[in-house]
Amino acid sequence: MKVAVVILNWNGKNFLEKFLPSVFSYNSSYAEIIVADNASTDDSVSFVKNHYPLIKVIENTDNGGFAKGYNDALKLVDAEYYVLLNSDVEVSPNWIDSIIKLMDTDKNIAACQPKILAFDNKHVFEYAGAAGGFIDKYGYPFCRGRILDTLEEDKGQYNDVREIFWATGACLFVRSELYHKVNGFDEDFFAHMEEIDLCWRLKNLGYKIMYCPDSTVYHVGGGTLNKTSPQKTYLNFRNNLILLCKNHPPQYFFLKLMWRMNLDGVAGIKFLFARQFLHFIAVLKAHKSFYFTLGRTLKKRKALKKHITKYTTSAVYLHSIVADYYIRGKRTFKEIDLKNRFL
Repeated sequence: MKVAVVILNWNGKNFLEKFLPSVFSYNSSYAEIIVADNASTDDSVSFVKNHYPLIKVIENTDNGGFAKGYNDALKLVDAEYYVLLNSDVEVSPNWIDSIIKLMDTDKNIAACQPKILAFDNKHVFEYAGAAGGFIDKYGYPFCRGRILDTLEEDKGQYNDVREIFWATGACLFVRSELYHKVNGFDEDFFAHMEEIDLCWRLKNLGYKIMYCPDSTVYHVGGGTLNKTSPQKTYLNFRNNLILLCKNHPPQYFFLKLMWRMNLDGVAGIKFLFARQFLHFIAVLKAHKSFYFTLGRTLKKRKALKKHITKYTTSAVYLHSIVADYYIRGKRTFKEIDLKNRFL
């Protein structure tokens, strides 16, 4: 099989009803559609089997989150390319072919993402991925088309094929051989930022992550966990620290980690003054969890280091995106995309 489109589902029958028709209609002749179910308690599985008998269903034994759910399912999928697709995504014509064509031209491309626009406002970039993901020197992720909480309108300003730092897990094209070579997603992440970790590990082995604007999908976002949820705050803060601890180059590693933890403290105080007490507590819990798992994370860092000859520098933003946003008032990628600001 050339391509396997794998949709991870957990109690998402409403999304499957709404978005499977577009995936089915705009599928390629060389691609198979698979629904991997994370032990749903609704009738998602029976819905797919009854209405889409040509779609293969993999039933995971438990809900291990995004990371474990995909790891378990992809062990059973034999294809050259995996397309990890969220259940709350509407696809468009040619969404598969254009990216596969790009990846086929360069075996050094490990992963790629399409243009991600908002389903509810299809002229605006969507939070989770937009026109490709980047990371700043302190480990803060952001996107072309989405700087922190500011979303840009799509006016064709990012219609160029470009190397990026990370590709979104909402619609992630990845070579299966390389996915398994790096042991897939880190299951300690459970959900959120595991795709950034995967891409960072691939880049540290010398592979490229790309953005292809000729493919467009429309993402609802927050389908499983709303962005206002304290649980999402907890996962984002905890996982970002794990991400840095595992993958940051040795140079200034400890100082960067300490500075980042101080910035998290500032964010926690901001939550407190805004009377968002549950989010403040979520930040505290995130740091507590990070401390308790630090030993395991450092062991992972040591194991990864054995295979790295040179840490990646491509698509890393050399400045602080937080300072640019809150102090310098920069709200768009074009404003920061200046000479000598990216490696």
